Amino acid sequence: MCHKCVMETVKSRMLSRRQFMAAAPALTVGSGLVLGATQAAQAQNTGRIVDLTYVFDNKFPTWTGSPGIKMEQLAKFEESGFNAFNMEVFEHTGTHVDAPLHFSADGLSVEEIPVENLICPLCVIDIKEKADANIEAEVTPDDLMAWISRNGDIPDGACVAMNSGWQRHVNTPKFAGFDDKGVRHYPGFHVETAHMLMEQSGAVAIATDSLSFDIGSTETFDTHYAWLPTNRYGIENIANLDQVPEAGATIFVGAPTHRGGSGGPARVIATF
Repeated sequence: MCHKCVMETVKSRMLSRRQFMAAAPALTVGSGLVLGATQAAQAQNTGRIVDLTYVFDNKFPTWTGSPGIKMEQLAKFEESGFNAFNMEVFEHTGTHVDAPLHFSADGLSVEEIPVENLICPLCVIDIKEKADANIEAEVTPDDLMAWISRNGDIPDGACVAMNSGWQRHVNTPKFAGFDDKGVRHYPGFHVETAHMLMEQSGAVAIATDSLSFDIGSTETFDTHYAWLPTNRYGIENIANLDQVPEAGATIFVGAPTHRGGSGGPARVIATF
């Protein structure tokens, strides 16, 4: 077959980007099922795409305070005709997934998270006003109930995300929040909110725009220990939540697949 014929055949069989984006909010991959009536009613179907992922380097804030990535160039285009790098990456840096294994002895590792749980209706809980007044503000059951009163029940398979406005601090010391005693301070999820989501919804993930889904000063990591051992997962350092609606978006979580991992950097994209 001639080159031109091949190209025309390929083009005729491709689903256009516009067609895909129009359909995306109504689909889940792997299950073969359309979303339920609540999710369908929420879907805006505007065709918009928002990247919820930070670009990170060795200066991006990490929970430990140490650089989360090291890159060594192994080949340069000028010398070899191609570029190649060796990377050493801390699993929990940048926009990343916390797999159930992160805080449990035998939970799912990152590559074992079911693919259908990586495509989620997104529910954004805005606590920016509280976080302005309190550096360790938390998403509480009352915040969750207020969201439900405006938008209806939390959809099955949802990711519930905290928007504390912490993104505006990402290039400042306040993002990691270390005080003069080395204690961190930033917003997170109250453990009772995690329990409420587990008991009263089919949510599979929670996400924060801060370094952790426990508040910075925690010594017990109650929310991690409540949420992750149930084989639900988390996303930390999610970005650009002000650019998506509080209900109606769908996120695609590009979780890594290194075997036995406790998490890892992820590309998270929202459509609505």
